Amino acid sequence: MKKLAVIGSTGSIGTQTLDVVSARPEHFQIEGLAAGSNLKLFLEQVKQFKPKIASVGSKALADEIKPFLPAGVQLCYGPEGLVEVAAGTDADTVITAVMGSAGLPATLAAIAEGKTIGLANKETLVTAGHIVTSLAKEKGVPLLPIDSEHSAVFQCLNGENRSDVAQITLTASGGSFRDLTREQLADVTVEDALKHPNWLMGAKITIDSATMVNKGLEVIEAHWLFDVPYEQIGVLLHPESIIHSYVEFQDSSIIAQLGNPDMRVPIQYALTYPDRWTSPSRRLSLAEVGSLHFQEMDFVRFPCLRLAFECGKIGGTATCVFNAANEVAVARFLSREIPFLKIESILEETVSRHVPVMNPDLDEIREADSWARDMAARL
Repeated sequence: MKKLAVIGSTGSIGTQTLDVVSARPEHFQIEGLAAGSNLKLFLEQVKQFKPKIASVGSKALADEIKPFLPAGVQLCYGPEGLVEVAAGTDADTVITAVMGSAGLPATLAAIAEGKTIGLANKETLVTAGHIVTSLAKEKGVPLLPIDSEHSAVFQCLNGENRSDVAQITLTASGGSFRDLTREQLADVTVEDALKHPNWLMGAKITIDSATMVNKGLEVIEAHWLFDVPYEQIGVLLHPESIIHSYVEFQDSSIIAQLGNPDMRVPIQYALTYPDRWTSPSRRLSLAEVGSLHFQEMDFVRFPCLRLAFECGKIGGTATCVFNAANEVAVARFLSREIPFLKIESILEETVSRHVPVMNPDLDEIREADSWARDMAARL
């Protein structure tokens, strides 16, 4: 039986992870769960899976939920609670599904304890990829990607020599506004932005998909996960989201991973690797799909993706600043404080004002993160 801890259990990836676990309860034991503020759903999860440790976002939330917890469940809260759930249980594998840079300390703590990481928190590698991958290598800890694109690349590389790779290409749906011109983006609403055509995701990642920031974060993550230079990473628009990503090799052969858009598939693969179990996902019929469409990426139409590549090539704290500024800008858009296109200008301005620190330690990363958030909030 595999023992799991899930941080970010009430989010989109967290809930789907627990769906996969529920389908095979005889194979999994939930050791720890951590969430933010969705107490109603979290309490349902704790009652169903009875983890040894549960954590919520703050002391006030912990006090609110404490009287309703099952007997024997240890309650924690805040950033320390995330670390406790990730590293303080007997879990073999930790699913890091919490949104944003808050997942970094918990992920590092889990790696330090030798736990396998099911990585759905791309910000962990975006902000501190050099630290995370170095520690994982030192501890012999696998980083199993859960994002559909990185899971696809991971599968395409199975059994292949990494030196034979010519190009990794991540596919992108284009998000909610893929068919709109930049002029038409001026007046889009929050409600418009949250209508993703293919995937069911949380609010923040859905906005990131519309700006193409999400793909930019995935490019940076791919650089660290697969140890390839940015010059060998490409992005291709693919509206159907059937080909999740592909790898071209030196002999011009291409290996791609295909499937219907369903996050339960890459989640389950990370949980069962190297085995493949029967999936609840609907099987793909290419005859039914009929045709697939592709389009070269337009960096003028999607300037945030261009900026992500630029920050990745600069290195150091540039990617941390890009991520932190985006988190603030997206939150401001979701609260209707700024229009959609203002997200782009806030990112550009924040990154342009930053002086990157090369090979930063954790304190320097935290300082850059804090500076970027303050700048993005004031612009």
